[in-house]
Amino acid sequence: MNDPAVTREQHQAYVLFRLLTGLDFFGHGFARIFTGSHLPGFAQGMVKNMASTPLPASLTLATGYVVPCVELVIGVLLLLGLFTRLALTLAFLLMFVLLFGITLKQDWNVATQQLMYGLVLFILLFARERYDLSWPALLSRRNSS
Repeated sequence: MNDPAVTREQHQAYVLFRLLTGLDFFGHGFARIFTGSHLPGFAQGMVKNMASTPLPASLTLATGYVVPCVELVIGVLLLLGLFTRLALTLAFLLMFVLLFGITLKQDWNVATQQLMYGLVLFILLFARERYDLSWPALLSRRNSS
C-alpha cells in the first residue's frame, strides 16, 4: 500500500474517480428515495417499465424498493472511502441484477450504459489497493511509517 512508485497525482486521480463514482451512486439513490414521487413512485414506475419482461411484478416491485437504498449506501461508502472493496463488490452485484433485468427487456442502450458502469467499477476495484487513499488506507500508512 505504501508503494514509492505511485505518485501523488495517481493517488489523487484514483480518489477523485472514486468520489465521482460515489457521487453518481449517491445521487441515484437520493433522488429516487427523496425526490419526485419518492421511493414508492420509483418502485411502481419500475414495475410499469419492466411489464414487458417475464419477471413477476412482485419481484420487480421489491427490487424497485431495494435498488435505490443500495445505491445510496454504495454512494455514501465510496464518498467516505469506507469499506471501499465491499462497496465496489456490492455495486457489481447491483449491476448484475440490473443488467439481467434490462437484457430481459432487450433495452440494449441501457445495457451498454450498465456495462460502462461495470468498466468503471472494474477500474476502481482493480486499482484500489495500489492507489486508494481512503481513511483506512491513510491510517494504515501513518501507522506503518
